[in-house]
Amino acid sequence: MTTFADLGVPSSLAACLAEQGISSPFPIQTATLPDSLAGRDVLGRGRTGSGKTLAFALPLVVRLAGSSSGRARSRRPRGLVLCPTRELANQIDATLAPLAAAAGLRTTTIFGGVSQSRQVTALDAGVDIVVACPGRLEDLLNQKVLTLDQVAVTVLDEADHMADLGFLPGVRRILDRTPAGGQRMLFSATLDNGVDVLVRRYLSNPVHHSVDSAESPVAQMTHHVLEVANLAAKQDVVRQLAGGTGRRMLFLRTKHQAKKLTKQLVSEGIAAVELHGNLGQSARERNLAAFGSGDATVLVATDIAARGIHVDDVELVVHVDPPTEHKAYLHRSGRTARAGAEGVVVTLVLPEQRADVRAMTRAAKIAVQPRAVVPGDATVGALAGAPAPRRAVPFVAAVAPAAVREPGAGSPRRGGGRGAASAVRPASGAPRAQASGAPRSQASAAGRAQASGRPAGTRSPARAAAPVTTGPRRLAASGQTASSAPGRPVAAAAGQPSPRRHPRRSSAPAGTPATLTERSWRA
Repeated sequence: MTTFADLGVPSSLAACLAEQGISSPFPIQTATLPDSLAGRDVLGRGRTGSGKTLAFALPLVVRLAGSSSGRARSRRPRGLVLCPTRELANQIDATLAPLAAAAGLRTTTIFGGVSQSRQVTALDAGVDIVVACPGRLEDLLNQKVLTLDQVAVTVLDEADHMADLGFLPGVRRILDRTPAGGQRMLFSATLDNGVDVLVRRYLSNPVHHSVDSAESPVAQMTHHVLEVANLAAKQDVVRQLAGGTGRRMLFLRTKHQAKKLTKQLVSEGIAAVELHGNLGQSARERNLAAFGSGDATVLVATDIAARGIHVDDVELVVHVDPPTEHKAYLHRSGRTARAGAEGVVVTLVLPEQRADVRAMTRAAKIAVQPRAVVPGDATVGALAGAPAPRRAVPFVAAVAPAAVREPGAGSPRRGGGRGAASAVRPASGAPRAQASGAPRSQASAAGRAQASGRPAGTRSPARAAAPVTTGPRRLAASGQTASSAPGRPVAAAAGQPSPRRHPRRSSAPAGTPATLTERSWRA
């Protein structure tokens, strides 16, 4: 059996892989590593889950560790990996970082959806390898936060997906900023949508390795097409498939439907989390971490999770909404049966979808016989597996605890806003009233009271006798009605806090229906 050492991988990196339980290379790694470790440009083609990340991570680390260009310099990385999504960038860095650390190199990620301050701080400190999405990287380049003139090795991962997302013009501008003589590796499932143009323009005499095409089915993957009579039956089958014990991913077409289904599953005691484009980066990472750790057994996702998401031991993928084209079907299905493991793929089909699904499976070269099922069917039960115990308390993905700040720590808000410690200046000749930690309004009242010599919280005789007008909402709070005394002066009792001094508008603009309240027309 071929080992990583046989392919030229240094013993320190081979030992790092062995600690992670990786002892033998996959076919794409066996094919590409001899050429990439020798410094040649490489074009690698392989289906999702074939092991492409290690195929470029190992030569990237080896080449930079043995380079004579020295160590990391501020804002001048020496290695660059471009990928289409934030999730993929994080997963590439998770694979790359241990190898880089073993070789004394540093890595960082750059992508949008989060503040750029931490990314800039990491670049200032100096990093050897940047794993980036094109949009944020180009933004930082235009801000002159970093330069790519020292990049010796460039990798493009999931190039076909970047083409689908419209990133190729930005990718070309980024590659134009890297030195022409550097090593370049491109990994893609297909060479359509302009990827072949990148190959011709930026790779110099590349070695082409193709292990599995994007259309090739996985031997360890079992496909099922289940036909349901109507939407209600489909929903019952989905709940049954989601209720098993192992990890499973449910794919839907829209963000709204993914969110809605997640709420339904959680309300029924199933530990489910969602992943779609409407979530912020922290929520995405939190939900992925819960799914990867096993705290959540179901990930409900849109096609954002169909590429670049690797979670071990996903035993079932359910196409709740069948994809519109066969490549999306293969990429979604590729979340299971990864790295030689076995997996099951189920597609749910309504009567009006049968012709489209039949054409899609034929294009994907999947031979499967559709089967009609009903909720509670033995076929559905066998695919769902043993039911997981339902949770009495709805599942919520854990949130990292926020840093606790000491009282008064940090700079006060600009202008001494609420909560800021301040000293209120009283009338001339009176001492200050310290109001450390008190809201500004309370501190101001204390200062005025101390200056006038009366107890805090009371009004001066002149102000106590002054009438004030009040709007409908304050009248309602005091037990009066707007019909009995709309906008009439109300005298404040001595020693009581005064209502608002300035009159609040109690009538709507001209033409507003009388049934609308003040709050509604203001909104």
